[in-house]
Amino acid sequence: MPEQNLPHTLPPVGRPPADILAELASFGAQDPAYQNGRLWSLVYYLDEGYQAFLGQAYQAFQSANGLNPGAFKSLKRFENEIIANTAHLLHGDAQVCGVLTSGGTESCLMAVKTYRDMARKLRGIKSPEMVLPASAHVAWFKASEYFDVKVRLLPLDRQLRADAAQLSRLINRNTLMVVGSAPDYPHGNIDPIEAMASIAQHHKIPLHVDACVGGFILPFMEKNGIQLPMWDYRVPGVTSISADLHKYGYAAKGASTITYRGLDVLKHQMFVYTEWPGGMFASPALLGTRPGGAYAAAWAAMQYFGEAGYCDLAAKALQAFEGLKHGISAMPELQILGEPHGPLLAYCARPGAGSNNKAINIFAVGDQMEKRGWNINKLQQPDGLHALITAQHLVVVDDYLRDLREAVATVKAQPELANQGSAATYGMMAHLPLRGLVKKQVLDVFAAQYRQGAAQLDLSSPAAGSGQPPVTGPRALLERVARWYVARKQG
Repeated sequence: MPEQNLPHTLPPVGRPPADILAELASFGAQDPAYQNGRLWSLVYYLDEGYQAFLGQAYQAFQSANGLNPGAFKSLKRFENEIIANTAHLLHGDAQVCGVLTSGGTESCLMAVKTYRDMARKLRGIKSPEMVLPASAHVAWFKASEYFDVKVRLLPLDRQLRADAAQLSRLINRNTLMVVGSAPDYPHGNIDPIEAMASIAQHHKIPLHVDACVGGFILPFMEKNGIQLPMWDYRVPGVTSISADLHKYGYAAKGASTITYRGLDVLKHQMFVYTEWPGGMFASPALLGTRPGGAYAAAWAAMQYFGEAGYCDLAAKALQAFEGLKHGISAMPELQILGEPHGPLLAYCARPGAGSNNKAINIFAVGDQMEKRGWNINKLQQPDGLHALITAQHLVVVDDYLRDLREAVATVKAQPELANQGSAATYGMMAHLPLRGLVKKQVLDVFAAQYRQGAAQLDLSSPAAGSGQPPVTGPRALLERVARWYVARKQG
C-alpha cells in the first residue's frame, strides 16, 4: 500500500491562521460532495446558512466540559431540556430519564452495559446473552465484543423484519435484554416492537428500541398523519430507547440520547469510583470529558426547528422516500427489499428480470450509478443497494431515478459488467465462505490503514486493473481480501 509523504514533526513555529484555514479547506477536496444531494448516508445536511448557525452555537460552548455537571450548569440545563423534550416526543412519562451521548454507538454500548450490570446485580447472571435481530445495527455487535455479552440472533421474516414468532425460543435464564429497531438501518423496516415487547415482558426481560435513525423523524411523520406501527414508550415492555439528534434531529455531530423508563435502571449505566486520589469520581456514560459544543448545538437545533420545523422536514423526507420507492418499484428489473416505512430503503435485482431470464447484477448497477456521480452504499445478505433519504434529497429524486433507469439498462445489455470493477469485488466478498478467515484478513488490511504514513481512505478510487492510480480505502480492503481468497483457493 503506498504511503503518504506526511510531516512527522510539528512546524518549528506557529503558522498564520489564514494559511491553516486555507489548507484545511483543501483537505476536503476529495471528500464526498454531500452539499449536492448525491450522498445517501453519513451526512444530514440542509444548507450552508443552517450549518453556520450550528457552528456558532457549537463555538459558543466549545471549551465547556460536561464532565462535571456541577461546574458547567449551562450544559446540564441543555442536557436536561434535551432529555425532557426527547422523552415527551417518545411518549414517555415524567419518570423517563436519560443521558446525552456522543452518538448512536455510545447509546447502544450504554444500553448493553446497563442491562449487563443490572442482570449481574439483580439476577446473578454470569454468562450474559442478548437477543438481536439479524438486521440490528453493527454497534450492537461491537457492544457484544466490548462487554463480553453473547449474541443470540433472531432471524428475519419474509418482510426482513425481526421474526417475533421465534423470539421466545431464544430467551433463556442468561438473557439480559432484547433489541428491536425502529427502523433497522439496512432495510428501513420497523420491527414488530409490540409483539416483541409483549414476549420480553412475559419473560421479565428488558426490551430496548434502537431508534437511533428513526427517533427524530418517526414521531413527526406520525404527527403528519402517517400511520406507523407502535414502537416507543406507548408500548408496555419497552424499557429504553436510543435516538440520535445528529441524524434527523439535524444537530451537529456528537449528539445522541439514551433514555430509560426510570432512574432505577439508569443507575446501572453510571460509573462511580470513590477511592481515587484525585477525588470522588462519577460519570453517567462512556465519555469522561463531554464536549459542551455538542450539547449547545443539539439544544440550538431543537429550538431552531420546533415541532413545526421538524414536521416540515419529515414531510419533505417522506415525499422524497415515496418518490424513490415508487420509481424503483416501477422498474421491472428491481424490487424494494422488505416493507420500509421510511426514511430508509434498500432495493435488489428482481429474479429472472435480466437478460437470459437471470437477475441483473445489482452491484454492477451500483457501479454505473457511481460513474454518474452518485455515492452508492452496497448491502449483503441479500445483495442490494441502499439509500438513507433526507429532506435535501427531494430535489434530486427525479435525477436519481433517471440515472438508475439508465444504469439498469446498461447492466442488462452488458451482463459482463458483473465481472468488472467493484461489482466483482463486492459480489465475491458478500459470498465468500470461511468467514472467520475472512474476518482476520479484513482486520489485517483495515489495521494497516492506521500505521504512520498509511494511504488515505479514498471512497472514490477506481477498480484495480483500470489503469488508474492504485486503489486505496475500503474498496482496496475488499479487493485485497478477494485476491487472498482466490489465491488460497487456487493454492
